[in-house]
Amino acid sequence: MTPRRGTYSIVARDPDTDELGVAVQSHWFSVGSVVSWGEPGVGAVATQSIAEPAYGPRLLERLRGGQRPEPALRELLAADEQARFRQVAVVDSAGAVAVHTGDGCIPYAGDARGGAFSAQANMMAGPSVWPAMAEAFDGASGPLPRRLLAALDAGEAAGGDVRGRQSAALLVVPAEGESWQRTVELRVEDHHDPLGELRRLLDLADAYAVATEGDDLVGEGRHKEAAERYRQAAELAPANDELLFWAGLALAHGGDLDGGTERVGSAIEMHAGWKDLLARLDSEIAPSAPAVREALGIGRQRDE
Repeated sequence: MTPRRGTYSIVARDPDTDELGVAVQSHWFSVGSVVSWGEPGVGAVATQSIAEPAYGPRLLERLRGGQRPEPALRELLAADEQARFRQVAVVDSAGAVAVHTGDGCIPYAGDARGGAFSAQANMMAGPSVWPAMAEAFDGASGPLPRRLLAALDAGEAAGGDVRGRQSAALLVVPAEGESWQRTVELRVEDHHDPLGELRRLLDLADAYAVATEGDDLVGEGRHKEAAERYRQAAELAPANDELLFWAGLALAHGGDLDGGTERVGSAIEMHAGWKDLLARLDSEIAPSAPAVREALGIGRQRDE
């Protein structure tokens, strides 16, 4: 017997940034590796129920070639002997949407379209899941990843998968770029609270994105601006020792030696390996490292 995968998902295009995204939750291990597909400037796809992963790359290929979502999806369904068991949704770079919920999908199953998005679900606890997702996404504000998460939260609040929950995934791609490029790509493979864990990971991803802006500013010699980015990153993820360590070095280089040393010291308290790394850093990589070492009473470690 072919396994039936109860899943709810959403595909969407952000009208402000032209980003494309897909988010999903299910009581199925590693749902993101099966359901979610996306390519910058091309589209996003969710393939579920008795999922055929090939719908992802095949739909993206057709969109890349200039086909619209509706005829592209119908063409693939027409050649699929198990089409009645499939649930597939696709959105393209212009915001056009196509969705199919086969009549063989296990109830409760259905989909709801909106402006440049589609929410779809199967094997749900009740028929209000996908309408709740659509309403939540339509009413949410902020970056696309947060709006997609809001839709998943609403689906869970409306009953979610009748079997419970196990994994979740979030994929957002930029408006243009190479096929491998991602704005956000996060997966929770097996967890008692997949959406809670996905939100924690998104918070961390946001923090690292801000820290990367700091890295870029350092490369341009704009150290004070970089220090501010590192500070923001550490505030977004205060329990992350790596961000705390580099934020401390950046603050020290920006002129706040006391504040920077305090942060570096806190990172070392969280994990002693940062002390060893600090001892190895030269001033070319981390200009403030000598001053922070001296403030903390740490000697310079040199290669033998």
